[in-house]
Amino acid sequence: MRLYRQGDSGEAVRDIQQRLIGLGFDFAPDPPGEYLDGTAQAVKNFQVARGLDLDGIVGSDTWRSLYEASYQLGDRILYRRSPMLRGDDVEELQRRLNDLGFDADKVDGVFGPHTHQALLDFQSNRGMAEDGVAGPLVVRELTAIRRGAPQAGRERIREREWMRALPTTLVGARIFIDPAAHEGPAADELWRLATSLANYFQKLGASPLLSRSVDVFPPAPIRARRANRLGAHLSVCLANADQDPECVYFFESDLARSEAGSLLAECVATRLGLPTGGRASAMLRGTRSPTIVTSAALDEKAAELIGHGVVDFFACAAEQFGA
Repeated sequence: MRLYRQGDSGEAVRDIQQRLIGLGFDFAPDPPGEYLDGTAQAVKNFQVARGLDLDGIVGSDTWRSLYEASYQLGDRILYRRSPMLRGDDVEELQRRLNDLGFDADKVDGVFGPHTHQALLDFQSNRGMAEDGVAGPLVVRELTAIRRGAPQAGRERIREREWMRALPTTLVGARIFIDPAAHEGPAADELWRLATSLANYFQKLGASPLLSRSVDVFPPAPIRARRANRLGAHLSVCLANADQDPECVYFFESDLARSEAGSLLAECVATRLGLPTGGRASAMLRGTRSPTIVTSAALDEKAAELIGHGVVDFFACAAEQFGA
């Protein structure tokens, strides 16, 4: 999709503004259909609230999040289709199924095969028609049996099991390295950093996997799917800070949080002297393994520091989870 930013106007901008105001983000004093200071600030406020890259521009990630945020569980019928349904309602369905012990996999807001199977299992368990469709009856049943006390859902249990099975060293570990940048000097710089990091991991016996080649720039969802397809044990994304504060990010949304990702972020951030933060960008949501995004002005020394942080992570995982 095209990017929408300050200075743009038209029906598409009006649609963006309507979605923002519907979610509680006021774009005043801008007139409808005019993308000026008020709309840019509203977009930034929305991006902060949703854990997105902070730039005040409506690109593919921000637009997808605006669209997904407009649905709450029960607003529409949910089922498996192509293209797959996405939204906050799907995310809530996944969280509730996981909390009840039905494995919907990662709470990512995408109605895929794992969510479909978890819903079928839930329907079978409750003596309902097994059609894989989350309509009013399913929503009412989920609400009726919602437990009062928070539970360690399937996603958290699965992540803990993954941590326990993690080796104590990097030997044989598949480390996915993602130099996330568009064409230009920044891309060249991140590519050099990524290859340095790959060399570091290789010397320690790990199997580094690059998300792209030097002159190809696929979007984040495609890079995330590549990490999943290659069976990465963890992913390290390298990004320039731009308008973002310098930080090491891990996956966190309103309904889910990656504890393994948080630990990985803490280990790397300590080495880099940066804070950590949760967000739900496309790479963090789309990868099944623990993933971090290092958003900072990274120099050549950063590769070694990030590498040390990943080594620390393996040691911490062994200590905390008995790997």
